[in-house]
Amino acid sequence: MSVGLIALLDDVAFMVRAAAASLDDVAGQAARAGTKAAGVVIDDAAVTPRYVVGFAAERELPIVGKIALGSLRNKLLFLLPGALALSAFAPWAITPLLMLGGAYLCYEGTEKVYEALYPHHAHGPDAEGLGHPGSDQAREDSRVASAIKTDFILSAEIMAITLAALPEGTFWMRAAVLAIVALGITVGVYGVVALIVKADDAGLALAGSTAGPPFGSLVRGLGRGVVYGMPILLKILAVVGTAAMIWVGGGILMHGMEAYGLSAPAHTAHQAAVGAASSVPFAAGIVEWLVTAMASGLIGLAVDGLLIPLTGFVLAPAWRTLSGVWRRGV
Repeated sequence: MSVGLIALLDDVAFMVRAAAASLDDVAGQAARAGTKAAGVVIDDAAVTPRYVVGFAAERELPIVGKIALGSLRNKLLFLLPGALALSAFAPWAITPLLMLGGAYLCYEGTEKVYEALYPHHAHGPDAEGLGHPGSDQAREDSRVASAIKTDFILSAEIMAITLAALPEGTFWMRAAVLAIVALGITVGVYGVVALIVKADDAGLALAGSTAGPPFGSLVRGLGRGVVYGMPILLKILAVVGTAAMIWVGGGILMHGMEAYGLSAPAHTAHQAAVGAASSVPFAAGIVEWLVTAMASGLIGLAVDGLLIPLTGFVLAPAWRTLSGVWRRGV
């Protein structure tokens, strides 16, 4: 009896160790895959605060919460099953879909640069819902719907990048990693967004502190610094988010071309990065990353320098024509 009990406990201990090893493997894969989507995550965090501008302070966090829930629904109910279905039945489609998403990211980033240099009529998902007339509730609903639509596009790219970064594994392993990345990125992004949109209120509260010196002076100074610094931080986030869209999209296109046999751009970028890193050994990793990001960004700018006129003069008019025909038919 005692021998059987010891054997049973041995089996239980083995299963616990195996389960722990599997959880460690899932967590490790999720962390590695999630970092691949860092550029898209930065842009997601940079774009979202715009959607709460113009609302009362007490509505800011509820709006962020609605967008976060919509983002999680996008990822878990639609994009995760879609990614797993692609992986199981059409793995050949992952690379072209990634490249299509990369081209979209580059297009949006390049369009933002073009808009900054040559202001023109806003377009695309970011422009939707930002000037909706009507009641506050109607404006809020419109903003939230527009933000969730934009998030769907960015989330699709995050899930696709994550899927492409995963090694071969079981269905449930891949599902678990995708779910962890989806949950972790959503909580991280919208937690940061919530802190950003409420930072000015916190700054005002600190600036109005009635505490006596010297502690009160320090608190009030910190509050004023937060109030004055938040607009600058938002501008920096917008610039970093735009740059991230271009370099991440360009990198996706570069690696996609390499997968189809056009390896010269990726090889040239790698050689340039390694050469630059070898000349600055004390910061080799940072220099190599910067050169690779610059090369990816140049590819993104070049590709979308062609896509902007194509979209403006061919695709957009064709879409408007088709939409008009469809509406008349309905």
